[in-house]
Amino acid sequence: MASTNQLLDSIQKKYFDTEFQALTWTGTFEEYLGLVKKNPQILRTSYQRLYDMILSFGVEEYEDSRKKMIHYNFFDDPIEDGKDAVYGLDAYLMKLMYALKSAAYRYGTEKRVLLLHGPVGSSKSTIARLMKKGLERYSRTDEGALYTFEWMNVPKFFDDPENSPLENITCPMHEEPLHVIPQGIRDEFLKDLLGDKAADIYIEGALCPSCRQIYSNLVKMHKGNLRKVLEHVKVKRILLSEKDRVGIGTFQPKDEKNQDSTELTGDINYRKIAEYGSDSDPRAFNFDGEFNIANRGVIEFIEMLKLDVAFLYDLLSASQEHKIKPKKFPQTDIDEVIIGHTNEPEYRKLQNNEFMEALRDRTVKIDIPYITRLTEEIKIYKKDYNNKKIRGKFIAPHTIEMAAMWAVLTRLEEPKKANLTLVQKLKLYDGKSIPGYTEDNVRELRKETRREGLEGISPRYIQDKISNAIVKFPEEPTVNPFMVMNELESGLDHHSLITNEDLKKRYRELIQVVKKEYTEVVKNEVQRAISADEDGIKRLFTNYIDNVKAYVQKEKVKNKYTGEDEEPNEKLMRSIEEKIDIPESRKEDFRREIMNYIGALSLEDKKFTWDSNDRLAKALELKLFEDQKDSIKLSSLVSSVMDKETQEKIDIVKARLIKNFGYDDASATDVLNYVASIFARGDIQE
Repeated sequence: MASTNQLLDSIQKKYFDTEFQALTWTGTFEEYLGLVKKNPQILRTSYQRLYDMILSFGVEEYEDSRKKMIHYNFFDDPIEDGKDAVYGLDAYLMKLMYALKSAAYRYGTEKRVLLLHGPVGSSKSTIARLMKKGLERYSRTDEGALYTFEWMNVPKFFDDPENSPLENITCPMHEEPLHVIPQGIRDEFLKDLLGDKAADIYIEGALCPSCRQIYSNLVKMHKGNLRKVLEHVKVKRILLSEKDRVGIGTFQPKDEKNQDSTELTGDINYRKIAEYGSDSDPRAFNFDGEFNIANRGVIEFIEMLKLDVAFLYDLLSASQEHKIKPKKFPQTDIDEVIIGHTNEPEYRKLQNNEFMEALRDRTVKIDIPYITRLTEEIKIYKKDYNNKKIRGKFIAPHTIEMAAMWAVLTRLEEPKKANLTLVQKLKLYDGKSIPGYTEDNVRELRKETRREGLEGISPRYIQDKISNAIVKFPEEPTVNPFMVMNELESGLDHHSLITNEDLKKRYRELIQVVKKEYTEVVKNEVQRAISADEDGIKRLFTNYIDNVKAYVQKEKVKNKYTGEDEEPNEKLMRSIEEKIDIPESRKEDFRREIMNYIGALSLEDKKFTWDSNDRLAKALELKLFEDQKDSIKLSSLVSSVMDKETQEKIDIVKARLIKNFGYDDASATDVLNYVASIFARGDIQE
C-alpha cells in the first residue's frame, strides 16, 4: 500500500505538474496571435464549440425501420461512465444536432432559442446538464481551449494617470481577446493574419462596457498608439465552469417578488459608486448576471416558460441580435448558446399568448418525448437497480423488464389495425419480428400516431416504485416482478399527475396485461429448463429435418433400425409444428420456408442448427417439454409430499434456471412454485 507522501506525489505529478501549467497559460497579445495563427479553431463561436465537442466523442450509424439513424456517443455520458446517459431518443437528438449544426455554420439557428419540449421526466434537463458538463470538460482539452484577457497596470484615475495607482482588471464577461481589434478593421486584420483560413472565421461583437471604457482611456493616454495599448493586455486561458460561474450559466424561476431582470444582466455595485462618482461608470457595475457570466459558453433556462414575461423579453434581443441591455449601459454583445426546457402545459400557454409572438418566432422547439422502445427503457432502470448495485437483495429476472414494459405500454396509442394488440405493437417497436408485419408497417404505425410518447407514466414514477418494493419487504431475500407491479398499481391512487379515473382504470388494465405477459415468459423458461436436454433436442431436430426434407423433395426416409424406406413421419412433423400454431393449411409453406432457409445458409457456408430459426427452436423446446414433463411432476411442488427422485429432478430444473436464466436459488424456487400453481389450476396441461 502506498504511503501518504507517495499518494500526494502521484497527484502532484499527474494533475498539477503537467495539467496545471497547460490549463493556466498566460501570454502577451502577440503570443496569443501566434496561437491563433497556428490553430484558428481557437476563435470558434459558442455554437461551433458545442457542436464540435459533441462530435468529438464520435458517432455510430445504423438503420431502424429502413431509416438511417445516427447515434451520438456523447449522449451515453462517457464523461461520467453513463451517469447522465440518455437512452432511446436518437431520432430526437438528431433533430437537436441538426439545429446545432445549422447554428455552427451560421445558417440562422444561432439566432434562436433552443427549447426542449416534452413531458415530465423525459430527460430534457439531463440533456442540458450533459451539454454543460461536456463543455466544461472540452475546455480543459487542447482541442477545446479558449482564451480571454485582462488589463494590466491600468491607472485607476485617468484624469491624472502619472500619479494614479495602477490596477489589474479582468474582463468581466470573459471576452474573446480579438475584441480589442476595432470591428472596422477586424476582417482585414484576420485576413492578413490567417490568409485563406480567415474565410471560415467569424468574430462577432465588440468590447463590453467595462473593457470599452478602459480601451478608450488607454487609447487617449497613449495618443492612439495601438501597440502601447496592447501592452496592457494579458491573454489567459479560461476553463468553463458552472461552479466558478465562467461560461456556464443556469437560470431558474423563483418567487416573482424576489427576482428581477438584473439577475440576467447584472446590477449596480452601490459600494463603488462613492469611489467612482457615478452609477453609470462601468467600474461601479457588476456584470455578473447569468447572461454575462455565460458568455462564450451556454446558458440553461430551467422551466423557461414559467418565467415572468419581463424575463422573456430579455431573450428576444439575446437570441436574435446576440445582445443584452444592462441597466444604464448600452446594448452589450454576447456569444452563447441559449437552451431552455419546458413542459407541455407551459408551451400551450405560450402558443395561446398573442403577446408572445416574437418569442415564439425566435424559438426552435425540439420534442423530447418518453421512450417507446422497451430495450431502451430497461436501460434506464438497470443503471440504478441491478444486482451489483443493490446489496443484500436479489432482483429476480424480468422484474425491471416488466416495470419498463408497463411504462412503455402507457405511452403507446392503441394500434388502428384490428388484428394487432398493444403488446405486439410494443414488440414491433422494439425490433421484434411478428408474422405479417414488415419494417414498412412499423414506420406506418409510428406515422399514424398523434401524441405517442408525450403522455403516459414517467420513469421517475417507475424508479420510485421499484425503490419501494426493494425496501418494503426487508425479510424477503428477493424482489420479484409481482412485488413491483403491485407497487405500481397501488401507487396510482396517489399519483399527483393522474386525476382522471378512466386513465387510472386503463393503466390498471395494462398491469394485468403485463402480468399475463410475465406468466407466459416464466412458463416458457420453466418449459425450456425442463427440456434443456441438448442431446435430446438435437435428436428431435435431426429427425424433424430428415422428414421435412423427404416431404418437400417427395422422397422417402430410411429407417435407421430396419433399413427400410418409409413415408415421412407426418405425425412427428405435425406434433412439432402445432406447438407454434402452424395450421394444417400452412404446414407445407412452413416446411418449404425451413428448407429455403437451410439452402440460403449453405450458400454462405453456414450450418443450420436447431436454434438457427427462432420459431422452429421454440417448437422443438415445447415438443421436448411435452415428451419429458411426465417424468417431472411440478404439481408435486404445491403439495407437501414429494419423493426423492422427483426432488432430484426438480433440483436439476432449478439449477438450469439459475445457470441459463439468471435466477438465484430463492427466485428459482419462487418461479417453479408459481408455474406449478398454474399447472395445479389447470391453466396449461401438465
